[in-house]
Amino acid sequence: MKKLLLASVAGAVFAGAAGADEIKLGISLGLTGPLESISPAMQKGAELAIKEVSESGKFLEGSTVSSAVADNTCVDAAASVAAVERLVSEGVKGIMGGMCSGETIASLEKVGVPNGIVMISPSATSPALSTIDDKGFFFRTAPSDARQGEVMADIVLEKGIKSVAITYTNNDYGKGLADSFANSYKAKGGAVTIVAAHDDGKADYSAEVAALAAAGGDALVVAGYADQGGSGVIQGSLDTGAFSTFVLPDGMVNNTLVEKFGDQLETSFGQNPSAEGEGHDKFAELAKDAGFDGTSAYAGESYDSSALIMLAMQAAKSTDAKVYKDKVMDVANAPGEKIYPGELAKALELIAAGQDVDYVGATSVELVEPGESAGVYREVDFKGGKLNVIGYR
Repeated sequence: MKKLLLASVAGAVFAGAAGADEIKLGISLGLTGPLESISPAMQKGAELAIKEVSESGKFLEGSTVSSAVADNTCVDAAASVAAVERLVSEGVKGIMGGMCSGETIASLEKVGVPNGIVMISPSATSPALSTIDDKGFFFRTAPSDARQGEVMADIVLEKGIKSVAITYTNNDYGKGLADSFANSYKAKGGAVTIVAAHDDGKADYSAEVAALAAAGGDALVVAGYADQGGSGVIQGSLDTGAFSTFVLPDGMVNNTLVEKFGDQLETSFGQNPSAEGEGHDKFAELAKDAGFDGTSAYAGESYDSSALIMLAMQAAKSTDAKVYKDKVMDVANAPGEKIYPGELAKALELIAAGQDVDYVGATSVELVEPGESAGVYREVDFKGGKLNVIGYR
């Protein structure tokens, strides 16, 4: 095989000796900010795939892979742009990230596309990313919130809830998900009493809760962040008795919520992207052996995002994003031999031998145009003061 080397003649392609090159992948996550509680497992998921490929000795004739990590804060667009610019300056050949929708849009438009860097996000779910002019450089292993809104509407109606109030974190993610859910819920016969934004980082949400309570509803949909304003709105609602049942999408579904509210969420429920089956189970076991929780939100998607970048490089025989971006969909989908977590060395061997692979990964990867996950969701509740998985859809 041939691989891209940094040499005196920029962009030249040479046949390199085994182990002669080290490829750097960027990881852009909100290590601080409203989702910092789930970032460590996401980083470890991405690095688990990097370690697996690097230690295989089968990547681009023995090249090794290392990671460069940047804190994009999840919600500060300027900070995210600066973080991703730093990764590019350090010579990364692809980026696992961003994490939240708004900062992902900013870093993609201002850094990723202009510099020709492939970005694969494990968790940016805004519908706006489906139509963004990404020049073919952006993919995501999490499904669009256009899909989540439909799933959530079905779950709410199946619970017999005929009317809801909606509050959303005041950014691209929150607004996109709130709109998607509201439209789907109303189309299916539900009533929405109010749709109101809340800002993160406030000490008191009594005014927001008062407006939501005045509008009423059988339940309150909280399209926010468990580490930020979403929990503040829940606390205010519980304190005043405004609402006792909360509908909780992906930004709210993690154990931080359980730690904060325990059995006060007995009648609440929600969903987040997650797969079941062989790939999910294999990744959970690998993660356990590596010392982290593979069932944590978006940890599996992070493993898959990193894996797809490296398998696409192998298929293209190049670390040039302008070349390997066209191989991402090929390695992600049929036809080909199915590849599960822990089998990246096998995938690299098959690709090097000119054979097709169908990457299943940790989250049953199936990418649809324009390069995003078709989507599987796990349905959860919080009975008994625990986060319980009750099914998939």
